[in-house]
Amino acid sequence: MNAMFHGEHELSTLVAYPTGKIPATRTSCSTGNITEPSIQSASSIFAGMFPLYDVIVVGAGHAGCEAAAAAANMGSKVLLITMNMQTIAQMSCNPAMGGIAKGQIVREIDALGGYSGLVTDKTMIQFRMLNRSKGPAMWSPRAQSDRMQFSAEWRSMLEQTPNVEFWQDSVTGLLIKNGRITGVKTGMDQEIQSKTVVLTNGTFLNGLIHVGTKNFGGGRMGEKAATGITEQLVTLGFESGRMKTGTPPRVDGRSIDFTRLEIQEGDPDPVGFSYLAKPKLPIQRPCHIAYTNQVVHDLLRTGFEDSPMYSGRIQARGPRYCPSIEDKIDRFADKDRHQLFVEPEGWNTIEYYINGFSTSLPEEVQFKALRSVEGFEQVRFFRPGYAIEYDYFPPTQLKHTLETKIIQGLYFAGQINGTTGYEEAACQGLMAGINAHLQTREKEPFILQRNDAYIGVLIDDLINKGTEEPYRMFTSRAEFRLLLRQDNADIRLTPKSHALGLASFERMKLVSQKIQEAQKIDRYVHENSVEPDEINSLLLKLDTAPIRQKVRLNTLLLRPQLSINALMDALPAMAEQLSGYTQDVLEQAEINLKYAGYLEKEQELVDKMQRLEKITLSQSFDFQSIISLSHEAKEKLTKIRPSTLGQASRISGVSPSDLSVLLVYLGR
Repeated sequence: MNAMFHGEHELSTLVAYPTGKIPATRTSCSTGNITEPSIQSASSIFAGMFPLYDVIVVGAGHAGCEAAAAAANMGSKVLLITMNMQTIAQMSCNPAMGGIAKGQIVREIDALGGYSGLVTDKTMIQFRMLNRSKGPAMWSPRAQSDRMQFSAEWRSMLEQTPNVEFWQDSVTGLLIKNGRITGVKTGMDQEIQSKTVVLTNGTFLNGLIHVGTKNFGGGRMGEKAATGITEQLVTLGFESGRMKTGTPPRVDGRSIDFTRLEIQEGDPDPVGFSYLAKPKLPIQRPCHIAYTNQVVHDLLRTGFEDSPMYSGRIQARGPRYCPSIEDKIDRFADKDRHQLFVEPEGWNTIEYYINGFSTSLPEEVQFKALRSVEGFEQVRFFRPGYAIEYDYFPPTQLKHTLETKIIQGLYFAGQINGTTGYEEAACQGLMAGINAHLQTREKEPFILQRNDAYIGVLIDDLINKGTEEPYRMFTSRAEFRLLLRQDNADIRLTPKSHALGLASFERMKLVSQKIQEAQKIDRYVHENSVEPDEINSLLLKLDTAPIRQKVRLNTLLLRPQLSINALMDALPAMAEQLSGYTQDVLEQAEINLKYAGYLEKEQELVDKMQRLEKITLSQSFDFQSIISLSHEAKEKLTKIRPSTLGQASRISGVSPSDLSVLLVYLGR
């Protein structure tokens, strides 16, 4: 931190000399003549301020913060460079973490020793477990956070992380020698040396903000765009593209009539994200639901031709699964209303986020339309919604470590890879930070497979399939989602993280205890039985067949109507025996029992897939020479250069017959 404050002092000197040259001395002799100043380059003065870093992380959004924390906690000397120290880990869009599949990712980040789950638990104002009515593979935790506390807590945790240093500046270029990254060049004409660099630029690369017919440069409202990096990377042979996204207006909660909206409370017993001990949430702030109507839709249509996202003035692709309100009205013209989720931005603020009203319409159209929503007749804006377009780099140019194929030691993470969402960005940052550290120590890379984690699915999708629109994670993208549940992320991943030196002994001890306790519960229900007169009243109440003879508890638990908690309520002896176990352990044991057969089948599929993963392909493999391969397969395989046959099987355009050809060829 001392370097940062010293740097801010130096900035005031540099501003007076915009050429990047500053006088070293300026003295007068006795005759009154002024000597010519001795000129010294700014970069040479700054050179003494910075050591050789193991990892430089560019950008302090969700990806950058996780990358810096991971590399530093593994022992790397890290420099985190951001254009604004006051917006570290800022929630640029909605003030929430988690959701369908995203909640699983946050749990995985936590199990791997990342900070996102801990920060969310410390700053959340409401928690809900989504999809409880469905099977456990679909259960997804989601929390509303206090947006300002979230950013402040992230900064505090990073400042308390040894090996993390900070620098407030923009990065305008990369230092490269013989195909390897050697550091970065900044807007203040500094050259900072590093063994590896992780780019997490978010929406800032040549960012352009649109509100109606107006547009201006920026990576976020009120913050300037980043220039220079895209242009340099393109000259080095990288392919770049443009994407777009949008955000809704923020409004004054005092101007909303909440009595006319539906209330959405949090769960009565919020469990949070982290597997470590966490603060309780005795009270929660409610969210609310409002609805658009035909009057709102008609008012919005008056501005369609001035909406850059709708009219086509922005050619970039936007997020399919988070469309603007303009797109929703057009694509779902048969719907006479759409839901709006009215979300508080924190404990002590009147600012509200109108989720579902993302737009780039002119301000006056946004204002008139939102005032026609029931409960919003007197609404006041803090700021309008806007669209932003920005540069990204198709992720097929990366390895599974998120290192670029062209420049050794250079890693991309987050929206620069074409993803959308805090959670998707954070997990990429974590993996890039881990692998950047491992490379500096010349160790084997850390790669998660599709059967290991949703993180593995996400990265594998990006590397093999690429994306032409902002990529968002869904449970349906994972073929082994019953294995990849939110409740068992610690069991799946903490041992891997502990082996890396990321997960603490405390975390590993908690996982071991959870496994052992779940096994004890499993033994208890297999070894103990229940008589008909003890349980039939409950079975009839739950509309399931009564038993006629003594039955093992595990057999009863296979019934979908019965839960382990219901059995404990009905059987005092069972309740006494299992009273010492936490709810998450009881839940773990019940899921393992109820879904044992399905879990075994998924594991068999995993084993088959892994046989293909063991068949390696040389990076110099000549796919063009195999006549029987389809033209598309030759093109895609040559471009992506899969390292295994399993990876090749997941590339778009590579058919089962192409795989058969490769198997025959490799067999020879």
